[in-house]
Amino acid sequence: MIESTDYLLNKHFGKFLEDKGVEILDPATGTGTFICDIIDYLRKDKLEYKYKNEMNANEVAILPYYISNLNIEFTYTQKMGKYSEFENLCFVDTLDNMGFKYKGKQFSMFEPFTEENSKRIYKQNTKNISVIIGNPPYNANQANENDNNKNRQYPEIDKRIKDTFIKYSNAHKTKVYDMYARFYRWAFDRLDNNGIISFVTNRSFIDSRTFDGFRKCIQEEFDYAYIIDTKSDVRTNPKIAGTTHNIFGIQTGVAIMFLVKKFKLKKTLKRENNICQIQYYTLDDFWKKEEKLQWFTENSLQKIGFEHIQPDKNNNWINLTDNDWRELLPIVLPKLSGKVKSDNKSIFDLASFGTVSNRDEWVYDFEVKNLTTKVNFYIDNYNSYRKIAKRPLNDDWYNNFDKTIKWTQDIRQYFEKDIELFFDVESIITSLHRPFVKKKYYYSKWLNWSLYKMPNIFKKGNDKENVVIAFLSIVSNNPLACLASNHVIDLCLLKQGNGGTQSLPLYKYDEDGNRLDNITEWGLNQFIKRYGKKDTTRETIFYYVYAVLHNPDYRKKYELNLKREFPRIPFYKDFKKWSDWGKALLKLHLDYETIKPFGLTISDAVEIKNPKCKLKTDKENNLIILDERTTLSGIPAEAWNYKLGNRSALEWVLDQYKEKKYSDPTIAEKFNTYKFSDYKEHVIDLLTRVCTVSVETMKIINEMKALNES
Repeated sequence: MIESTDYLLNKHFGKFLEDKGVEILDPATGTGTFICDIIDYLRKDKLEYKYKNEMNANEVAILPYYISNLNIEFTYTQKMGKYSEFENLCFVDTLDNMGFKYKGKQFSMFEPFTEENSKRIYKQNTKNISVIIGNPPYNANQANENDNNKNRQYPEIDKRIKDTFIKYSNAHKTKVYDMYARFYRWAFDRLDNNGIISFVTNRSFIDSRTFDGFRKCIQEEFDYAYIIDTKSDVRTNPKIAGTTHNIFGIQTGVAIMFLVKKFKLKKTLKRENNICQIQYYTLDDFWKKEEKLQWFTENSLQKIGFEHIQPDKNNNWINLTDNDWRELLPIVLPKLSGKVKSDNKSIFDLASFGTVSNRDEWVYDFEVKNLTTKVNFYIDNYNSYRKIAKRPLNDDWYNNFDKTIKWTQDIRQYFEKDIELFFDVESIITSLHRPFVKKKYYYSKWLNWSLYKMPNIFKKGNDKENVVIAFLSIVSNNPLACLASNHVIDLCLLKQGNGGTQSLPLYKYDEDGNRLDNITEWGLNQFIKRYGKKDTTRETIFYYVYAVLHNPDYRKKYELNLKREFPRIPFYKDFKKWSDWGKALLKLHLDYETIKPFGLTISDAVEIKNPKCKLKTDKENNLIILDERTTLSGIPAEAWNYKLGNRSALEWVLDQYKEKKYSDPTIAEKFNTYKFSDYKEHVIDLLTRVCTVSVETMKIINEMKALNES
């Protein structure tokens, strides 16, 4: 990275890192690796001035700060043969340091620091930074809310992200407040009009839909971008392992990007190029870590055979498509979803994510009694702490709190506002938690992180009839999956890896409970214009859409589009045929509990007391092993082919009824009552029926494939 930055400085500006006037900054230096390597890289006769005047570094954690200081000064002493204090290391949170915007202005945040450190920060903020180089920290979300380790807020940087990355994004839910995205935004703003950013980070900015606005900003704010994609994202390629294929030994893919901003004249605001020249190179995903590191030692930037990228109009850089996608009908416009707009030119008006509890083990259960007990325990525990809390609360009240229940951000806010919680028996409803697996669910905004727009689709108690097409495509690692439901769905209904389950209802309900059509007037008219009024109603359009989303040729042709955008719907020749297929599929998937069971053979082995739960498949022999005693045989091979994501419908059922360890310690200790043996007969019955659903679904899908209309 240092050699490449030096090369790019010379190529675009006729300068080198060692030259006077080239200010270098590592904004998250850690233990000082980059600065130490720059010291080793520079010539001795140029190093002293650079070291004392134009090499800068920031660190916010106290231990790495001291270690980096020792490492940097030791490296310099070893090379120069004399000691010199490194006076350009600042103890500061870079993302909070916006003083450069005001040329050194200080803020109250620096008051606790020493006078010397404050002077260093002030001095750095007056400089025009030519090179920003490093490895920004990355932490997206904590694993456990009770760890109280959520990413902190950075109001100024987050506002800049909102005004740029998010403003220019077409994603339905844009989440770009990760730390490395913040460091990129900070660096974009901090860099001089002529300069280079060199970062090694997560690779998601290359092809993630969430980062389409980020890519647009690069295209508009920079003249050149050089990207080396090391791939190695275990989530997108389950055939590799982070420990053996990733250069950092992690699960997340890694990329290096060099961004060059070049203005014609320092006093003008005109960039050299109107269009950013994007150069891209990717390593083989299956190379081992050692092979990738060896490639870096053998290849300098100037010798790499970059591919010149021509972004499409949606700011995609790679895996570009060449098809008629833009000519198809939008299924829904995410940013207009649920809003009253006369110009809503999409088939559906309202779309919604499934609900998110952030405490599934507390608010879901197979049995009403167990669920009631858990929820009451949670509410009683919360209320008891609320009553004894000393108010006003101290700043660190949460750190010293009993974590018997799971304290997510929303619950903490209720507590801070002194809101009392109450149990509501009418909030217990039936939910489609996973494919063909229903659970009892506490459907209340008070114990769920977000219900999204589900209350406009399903009223409490499911007393309003409705049906939704649930689907998962955008940012998913797996092919498009969809499933109908006439119950509230969970965000993770179809989730395996990335993404969240969306839903498109046939109807929607206003605040007064009035039922309204969710297929727009515009959408209805498009179908009437194409097919006439005879068989064209909102209901038949709903069936048609459901069929199209199951069409294997459609899924294959638009695979890349579906990973980036909500589905679009084509016009096929025979509307009625597709609508009939959709209606048949809908009936199969909604009525799976009452459909005729498939004639599987149930084999019981020798008597075994308390047989151990297995719930495994043997696809070669068409078996399902339930436990040490019982096996189901005679499963038709075609049943395995009905998949939702990369898992068959039968495997979804098996997964949900396994005996698992609870992640919540209180649930594990007090409410660990689940035993497969209690549900064994129900699971056998369910599997036989889902087997029928799978076979009949594949019959229809094979008919679609034979028609070959896409």
